[in-house]
Amino acid sequence: MFIKRTDLALEARELWQESAERTSRLSGVKATKTKLEGYPLTRVDILNEKGEAALGKPQGSYLTIDLTTFWQRKADFFERAVRAVGSQLKALLPAQGPALVVGLGNPAMTPDAVGPLAADSVLITRHLISAMPKHFSGFRPVAVFRSGVLGTTGVESAEAVRGLVAEVQPALVIAVDALASRRCERVCTTVQLSDTGIVPGSGVGNHRSALNQETLGVPVYAVGIPTVVDAATLAADLLEESGLTEVNPERLRQGQQTLMVTPRDIDQQVRDLSKVVGYGINWALQDLEIEEINALLS
Repeated sequence: MFIKRTDLALEARELWQESAERTSRLSGVKATKTKLEGYPLTRVDILNEKGEAALGKPQGSYLTIDLTTFWQRKADFFERAVRAVGSQLKALLPAQGPALVVGLGNPAMTPDAVGPLAADSVLITRHLISAMPKHFSGFRPVAVFRSGVLGTTGVESAEAVRGLVAEVQPALVIAVDALASRRCERVCTTVQLSDTGIVPGSGVGNHRSALNQETLGVPVYAVGIPTVVDAATLAADLLEESGLTEVNPERLRQGQQTLMVTPRDIDQQVRDLSKVVGYGINWALQDLEIEEINALLS
């Protein structure tokens, strides 16, 4: 049996519905759709073990913001996207306590550079609060860590973050990483937020140890942008849309190498959306307007 690959909860729900041919109700999963700042928002809550088994994801909340119209560059498109991401992330986070933001991924490989690029736009305040408490008393302590990847550091991201959490003792961790989508139209047009942690490298097919409350001892919130589509998954969907319902898995995945598909202008798209995520994290953690964030980052 060929298993289509996706890191997005709403796509996992779509796949279940397709396999069930809409003849049965998905137990243990609740989905709602709304609009926020003009952008469609889909929330998928996995409520119990039945939901986990059906979607292949841990219990928790998964929010997907559709930023397709972001690329139309209409009025206040960036500010609205930041507020949409920031307000939903803020609703997931504890109201108080220091935060550690972890940028996962390889900055030398554009589709995997979401984490490091987003980290560049996060306000780092932990050291300032310690050095000048009177001036920065209104800020939440935030530290940022770019974990790198095993191939360039020799250290698993989970190992590095676990040691840093023990030293810094944050109240929460926000992990940012690239994801894989099932659909080309969702690549660099969606942001997924969740309160269940993350598996680094999943977006480029290089799964490592998980970052979650069980492994780190503190709540872990994930922010991800899909930057690639698995070629075999894309081929399967295209064949099915053409009327070929029976697909030979062996023909879709030939050899040991996984092929990923990404847009030709991925560099600009990843830079722009990573900035949205970084600013959204600031919006969620600090009591600041976007103009103030701009001034502090400059």
